Amino acid sequence: MMNFNDLINTITPEGYENLKRAIELGKWPNGARLSDDQKTQCMQAVIAYEQKNIPEAERVGYIDKGPKKDGEICGDDKPATVKIIDK
Repeated sequence: MMNFNDLINTITPEGYENLKRAIELGKWPNGARLSDDQKTQCMQAVIAYEQKNIPEAERVGYIDKGPKKDGEICGDDKPATVKIIDK
């Protein structure tokens, strides 16, 4: 049986794009709707794939905070950590 990390390592760039598209549209290419569980699993796969293969500035949800101006307080400079639990 394949674990989550093994599965992520088998995703091709085309598969990654297909997962993103399914999340965006809420359905598979054949028109079948994604269940809530499938959406969650697809999002986890996309995040894990991006962590291993995509530069940070090109990842889904990346926000370029740019440099701070003198005296400006915008929050913590450390990136948020997402922990994916392999069930």
